[in-house]
Amino acid sequence: MRTFCSIILFIFSNCLVFSQSGDEFLSLLKKKLPSDTKIEARESGAHFNKEYTLFITQPIDHNNPGMGTFQQRVFLSHHNRKSPTLFVTEGYAARPRNYELSEILRSNQIIVEYRYNGESVPDKLDYTYLTNDQAMEDLHHIRTIFKKVYKKKWISTGISKGGTTCLIYKSKYPKDVDAAVSYVGPLPKAREDVRMDEMILEKLNESECGKQLIALQKFALQHDDEIIPKIDSLAKADKITFNRVGTAKAMEYAILELTFSFFQMGYECNEVPNDLNVESVFAYLKKIVGFDFYCDQVISYFEPAFYQFMTENGYYGFINEPYADYIDDLTQFDNSIFAPQGIPLEFNKEYMTKVRVFLHHFGDEVIYIHGANDPWAACRFVPPAERDAVYIEKEGGNHSTRIKGLSGEEQQEIYDALKRWLKVKIYPLALKS
Repeated sequence: MRTFCSIILFIFSNCLVFSQSGDEFLSLLKKKLPSDTKIEARESGAHFNKEYTLFITQPIDHNNPGMGTFQQRVFLSHHNRKSPTLFVTEGYAARPRNYELSEILRSNQIIVEYRYNGESVPDKLDYTYLTNDQAMEDLHHIRTIFKKVYKKKWISTGISKGGTTCLIYKSKYPKDVDAAVSYVGPLPKAREDVRMDEMILEKLNESECGKQLIALQKFALQHDDEIIPKIDSLAKADKITFNRVGTAKAMEYAILELTFSFFQMGYECNEVPNDLNVESVFAYLKKIVGFDFYCDQVISYFEPAFYQFMTENGYYGFINEPYADYIDDLTQFDNSIFAPQGIPLEFNKEYMTKVRVFLHHFGDEVIYIHGANDPWAACRFVPPAERDAVYIEKEGGNHSTRIKGLSGEEQQEIYDALKRWLKVKIYPLALKS
């Protein structure tokens, strides 16, 4: 689930308020949606005829509307009211983009930014109300108001933390959608789920590549006095700061993170430096992990997500035992440093258990897609045979596994399920040669 600084600096197209004159669909939106909904038009692309950015009023606490409200950002791409609607459950900040399922279904598309992320932030940031249950109420509210506009089939989907959100939403409001497609969406069993460590250690121990990575990590830790000044120079050049973590700890975090990032994103073994020197090791760590992930600016951006990882969703810790003799600065080997500081971070171990139990007994019309080499796949949920569900784990796949990268047979299994569940026409993706 790592997303690096260069990725999160989204460049949005300029939004212009669309005049109601000559736009019948906009008139319909203004009529059907709550009167305080803000609607801005964007340029349309792909198969969409109209695209908008909306800001929808949500309660901070759905159980107590008197607590106040915030504006939740939604990206709407309209194709046809007779088409199905893809409901994208993001896990972080959102940006307008076209999802492959929209192409497969020739659907409308609604992307919902996760509360407390991006521009969907209350004036007062009280983390008490950053829970999955509150976020599911956000989604249900948006689904409820849009059912007046789109009355055909609805399909929810999400990627990574958004894939987890998709599965939670299915468990909370199973009748809201006719099918759900979760990409690389884990359901951890603990705040630091050791199954991911076990998977990585097995891969490290079974290959020459793993030995190279371990050697590189030890080399970096032994040459910290030469690498830390390079991080300081990087911070000065990029105008970022490391006040929360400090460059010494940022370096050690990045080194310990290396193996997770390597397998998560499917980097090539032949690119691991054989000639270990400070320059080559620094450049490799910067490429694979990114020291900037530990800067104050990026930590601030992801702080809401890490609050949830530490309290409900679960995450992973850092494998540190092989490097115990070389670590100078770190004293804790989890990701709590990236969560809000000075507030309780008690992990609710029952939350994801309830989601898994629901999916086991009632999780029909769900598609699960994973990459076999992705450490998050160690926390996958595999539906039992009696469920009308599809589970696909791409051999050699990573956290970027999508339908377009699956085999023809795997794609067809997905198309057949969607066609059976939704009774709609399918537009297959072009197979890779």
